[in-house]
Amino acid sequence: MVEDCCCDYETVDSINEEVLHPILQDLVKLPFFRYFKVKLWCDCPFWPDDGMCRLRDCSVCECPENEFPEPFKNPYSGLSPDSMICQEGKPQAAVDKTLDNKVFKGWVETDNPWTSDDETDNNEMTYVNLQLNPERYTGYTGDSARRIWDSIYKENCPKYPSEELCHEKKVLYKLISGLHSSISVHIAYDYLLDESTNSWGQNLPLLYDRVLKYPERVQNLYFTYLFVLRAATKAADYLEQAEYNTGNPEDDLKTQSLVKQLLYHPKLRSACPKPFDEAKLWKGENGPELKQEIQKQFRNISAIMDCVGCEKCRLWGKLQVLGLGTALKILFSVDGDNHLNQPLQLQRNEVIALFNLLNRLSESVKFVHEKGSSIEEVIKEQRPPTVQKDASKPNLKLVLFVFPVNVAVLFFAFTPHKFASSDSPAGLPLRCRV
Repeated sequence: MVEDCCCDYETVDSINEEVLHPILQDLVKLPFFRYFKVKLWCDCPFWPDDGMCRLRDCSVCECPENEFPEPFKNPYSGLSPDSMICQEGKPQAAVDKTLDNKVFKGWVETDNPWTSDDETDNNEMTYVNLQLNPERYTGYTGDSARRIWDSIYKENCPKYPSEELCHEKKVLYKLISGLHSSISVHIAYDYLLDESTNSWGQNLPLLYDRVLKYPERVQNLYFTYLFVLRAATKAADYLEQAEYNTGNPEDDLKTQSLVKQLLYHPKLRSACPKPFDEAKLWKGENGPELKQEIQKQFRNISAIMDCVGCEKCRLWGKLQVLGLGTALKILFSVDGDNHLNQPLQLQRNEVIALFNLLNRLSESVKFVHEKGSSIEEVIKEQRPPTVQKDASKPNLKLVLFVFPVNVAVLFFAFTPHKFASSDSPAGLPLRCRV
């Protein structure tokens, strides 16, 4: 079983490959889920901007007004190109803001209490076509990248593991760790192998070093996937009746049909009816105070995304943190099974973020499952074996892919050690330390 979840690894892999991944891949390509509203340029609220680069190459031209959907023609008052800051002007780090002429209707705009962005402030928001800006390697490295993850873990996540740590705080840590693992997987999956020839491909040694070598990171990836999946299925009644209107009836009908297929698929309902049980959280007289504390910590994590010094990394960081915040909002704003009579209200951007995050996690789970069992042999062929000081190397075939045995015993059989940092945020230690 995936720890703290209601589904086992074998079932997750099977349902993901047969049902969820194919539907999600089709869904996120449709116009409704293709466009995300985001505030790309804002001041970092926690430390001064690094000023790593002030090159025109790292800025992105705004779309002409006639390319925006009709309801979104408010002028974008971002920073000037000369004051935009990104990672060393690398072209792969810039966001392509090309938009088609699509129309969205019927959605209200309300702020998410779990995230920091003011979604109603349209003057500072711009729309981005996610299909033109895939999550992949951008060259974002160095102190700025390290500081982002360092701030997330050390300042907003408790020390882990700890017997005294409450279940709710463990959940927050595991969600962030799982998201971190997924981001690392996508960097390794779509990596710039040769900059001189613009050759992209899979970097399996990187996948192994940042994710597969550590069973806890894989475990937390699966946990985060099931957590977000539970949020989507819990809000199924709401999402089924939502208005997916882009002005193209054929696309809109297909969108609604795929959403229903995803949420009500009989194989998913029978194999994993409740991926995560949120009813176990916030128990006891300190429950409300604890909820407010964790909500504040997650809002801080959301605000840290404004400090990311790479435009495309900031885009996907904001989207996925909003997706997690939407999952938290759904799971802890709606009680019982009759969702339509509950005070749940989602805005369009939250639904877009939720399903795109679910797709990102689905892709990561699929890639890890496909490569995990054979990656050690691949690594041996690609580079000579190395011995890491003070670190034990788990047998991936045993730990990750033979789950009928007692997984908890296997995980805790390995001696915790301090992970080595790298120049990338995905290489930072996942354990929070003070």
